[in-house]
Amino acid sequence: MQLHSTTSPLLALPGAVAAEGQDEGVAAHYGDLFREQRALAGGTGLVDLSHRGVVTVSGDDRLSWLHLLLTQHVSELPVGRATEALVLSANGHVEHALYLVDDGETVWAHVEPGTREALVAYLESMKFFYRVEVADRTDDFAVVHLPAGSIAEVPGGAVVREVPYGRDVFLPRAELAAYAAANGPVAGILAYEALRVEGHRPRLGFETDHRTIPHELGWIGGAVHLEKGCYRGQETVARVQNLGKPPRRLVFLHLDGSDVHLPGHGTPIRLADDGPEGRQLGFVTTSARHHELGPIALALVKRNVPVDARLMAGDTAAAQEVIVEP
Repeated sequence: MQLHSTTSPLLALPGAVAAEGQDEGVAAHYGDLFREQRALAGGTGLVDLSHRGVVTVSGDDRLSWLHLLLTQHVSELPVGRATEALVLSANGHVEHALYLVDDGETVWAHVEPGTREALVAYLESMKFFYRVEVADRTDDFAVVHLPAGSIAEVPGGAVVREVPYGRDVFLPRAELAAYAAANGPVAGILAYEALRVEGHRPRLGFETDHRTIPHELGWIGGAVHLEKGCYRGQETVARVQNLGKPPRRLVFLHLDGSDVHLPGHGTPIRLADDGPEGRQLGFVTTSARHHELGPIALALVKRNVPVDARLMAGDTAAAQEVIVEP
């Protein structure tokens, strides 16, 4: 089998089990999912995110230019302040999610695996007369995540995004294995995903589909700034914010822990009282096994589903918590 171009050297560590699907190229786990989660929750270890794309924008106009293209207000982004932003279609649907930081000379972003080529092509097509340079740096740099509370040192010169749940570090790819050896234990992507679900953080390609708008996932504020315009899809954002309501909403689910199998992405959501033949009201986007909460999931449901309704995720009973208000 031909290896992915960004296959991580950490897959050679003892106990590593390769992830599949969108997270191919890194480890799903290293033999003990809950131990890895507990380490991250306690502020130790790191997560290998080296399968994610790394895109940079440099040049004098980088911030003012990105301000015109992204949903976030970045024209005056302070050096070192992390933010996130979206690229929308003309109809306001989410196409890309970028996790950004500016180091004073260059904006660094990590993006979902498999999206960097299309993102770079779009950015290149929008350069016009602006003094900017767009580069795909994935072959040279890898991302690792340090959990909140970690005391791991960051190599001098490395670019860091500091967020409430930890730090994303852009490392030279050649230094990944040595850094992990010095700052482990390494946790797999399943542990990271379980904590992401617990934190209600949506992810492109998991919580999104071809018609997702930012309001449905709670991205207003965090990734979308409502007091700026001039970006593609802004009309839809403003119209839904001022005049309408999003058709769907993201919810957090506590799943019945007696089931052996987790409901996978796309599993239909129905009202428990309607039975297996009831009308589909949504679908599971991400499910995970959490070291304290047990089986949990994120799901998209129709906006008018009652917040106290008993739900079924396929054959699994599910109790919902509100993330996006109906």
